[in-house]
Amino acid sequence: MTFGEKLEKAVGAHGPLCVGIDPHPSLLESWGLSPTAEGLERFALTAVEAFGGTVAMVKPQAAFFEAYGSRGVAVLERVIAELRDSGTLVLVDAKRGDIGSTMAAYAQAFLSDGSPLAGDAVTVSPFLGFGSLQPALDTARSTGRGVFVLALTSNPEGAEVQRSVAPDGRTVAQTIIDFATARNSGISPSGDVGLVVGATIGETDVDLSGFNGPILAPGFGAQGGSVADLKRLFGPDMRGVLPTSSRDVLKHGPDVSALVSAVRRVQQSL
Repeated sequence: MTFGEKLEKAVGAHGPLCVGIDPHPSLLESWGLSPTAEGLERFALTAVEAFGGTVAMVKPQAAFFEAYGSRGVAVLERVIAELRDSGTLVLVDAKRGDIGSTMAAYAQAFLSDGSPLAGDAVTVSPFLGFGSLQPALDTARSTGRGVFVLALTSNPEGAEVQRSVAPDGRTVAQTIIDFATARNSGISPSGDVGLVVGATIGETDVDLSGFNGPILAPGFGAQGGSVADLKRLFGPDMRGVLPTSSRDVLKHGPDVSALVSAVRRVQQSL
């Protein structure tokens, strides 16, 4: 199956919500866990128990695992494996971006068959030029995986680059969107190149009308993004939009049933 087919099936079964696993030290503390590799593992595997088979896609934030060194990366590998075993799609939020052989190595790590860090998709940064992503784009397509490319992020500093205007009059964000649109052209039900467009950006000021791929919308929930914001930004049917909630759900842990109930409430609100 292509990534678009996998995602369509998952969203059809569970709705469009993507839940993040962000083991921030403050969340570990609120769960009564120590900021250690052991606490990280307990936190992450509890989240896997709650979210596996419950939502369309789960997004572990790689940095919070990498902060614990090799033991943290080992936990991330286990999270990816157990979520995939549950039938839940995994988007590894790594935001990798580089050139040449280095980008090819990132592609091998996060998108290649047999790699313990490979989920079903990975976030990537295009700000060394969209063409620098080619190794990741090619590997994703050949293995039935996806990439989500940063376009208009929810952090206020992002506008300094993303809303700046290129010599041809397009914003940098629109240029990225246009490249992604071209890459997905003609693919059904949708392409394997997604975009990251924050739910709290105010106005998009970009043309997404021809885009044939998924849109990850972080900032929904704890960061202030609402369902009304999503509908205003992406249209009332929110076709292809994957609202992302992390802290708003995770704050209900460590009780698994409370986490599942929190997910259900968010799913019903969309």
